[in-house]
Amino acid sequence: MTRRRLQNFCANRRGLWSFWIFLALLAATLPAEFIANDKPIIVSYQGSFYMPIFRAYPETTFGGQFETEADYRDPYVASKIDEAGWMIWPLVPYSYRTVAWDLPAPAPSPPDSGHWLGTDDQARDVVARVIYGFRISVLFGFILTIISAVIGVAAGAVQGYFGGWVDLLAQRFIEIWAGMPTLYLLIILASVVEPNFWWLLVLLLLFSWMGFVGVVRAEFLRARNFDYVRAARALGLSDRMIMSRHVLPNAMVATLTFMPFTLAGSVTVLTSLDFLGIGLPAGSPSLGELLAQGKANLQAPWLALTGFFVIALMLSLLIFIGEAVRDAFDPRKLFAGGKAPEPSTVEATSGAGASTPATHS
Repeated sequence: MTRRRLQNFCANRRGLWSFWIFLALLAATLPAEFIANDKPIIVSYQGSFYMPIFRAYPETTFGGQFETEADYRDPYVASKIDEAGWMIWPLVPYSYRTVAWDLPAPAPSPPDSGHWLGTDDQARDVVARVIYGFRISVLFGFILTIISAVIGVAAGAVQGYFGGWVDLLAQRFIEIWAGMPTLYLLIILASVVEPNFWWLLVLLLLFSWMGFVGVVRAEFLRARNFDYVRAARALGLSDRMIMSRHVLPNAMVATLTFMPFTLAGSVTVLTSLDFLGIGLPAGSPSLGELLAQGKANLQAPWLALTGFFVIALMLSLLIFIGEAVRDAFDPRKLFAGGKAPEPSTVEATSGAGASTPATHS
């Protein structure tokens, strides 16, 4: 079954190519400090090697006069190092917070050989901010989606398996909780404390887990009265064991299909909050903040175009991957083109393949 799912995933060529492109972009942006940084990756000076990316070295280490951290872009420090060693710089010699003081035009400056996508209105390199912004958006989306899936699956499993008053009360609570104004809460939070990555994650997590409850609850409601579940209960298995080993794997099919779309939604929410100015702290590498700068600086179209195309590419890749995952777990395509499985096999498949021969006896 796993092999057929992989075949169905690979059969969706658009989803497969999107998966490899997204994986390549993620692999290129995760080590962002090695790709875009205003510090060299490695410095060789008088036979010793230094890695400024991981540790701050005073200027006196390289023959300078000050005890403060060395500015490797300073011509004086660079000349001292060149006299007795060498430096290896990243591909983009700017970090997301580096201010370029030698621009040929007032900021935001247009693209040139030194700044491939130009600079923003604070003279910061757009390429570097895109690299860091892509990473923080994807990591935020992954963390929020995974934790939301864990909470939502657990809540939906309890509701669907036990039913009755447990399901009724939980559904009423979800209906009330879903009506809470998330945007107003974020505005209130921004006026009390400075929102950061973890504050936003916790606040959005309070509401994002509800998207997984419905599909898991429906699967548990459907499967709790199947023969293999009744047989497992008659054999003395605990409710926790039945839920985790016999019913949950079947519900995970719908959950895994739903996760790529939730990931795309999480990235969109973070981008929207940053665009409105109530997201990440000021100065953070953010794609939404790049769009806001493009809106405020219509004379610099490269800002808005860069933000638009990066976000459009990211969301398109995630949606195409989600479609491929949906095809991989579609039961109609899972058994298409081959011999129809035996009824017992279909029942065992609907139970996630966790039943034993004794369970069906």
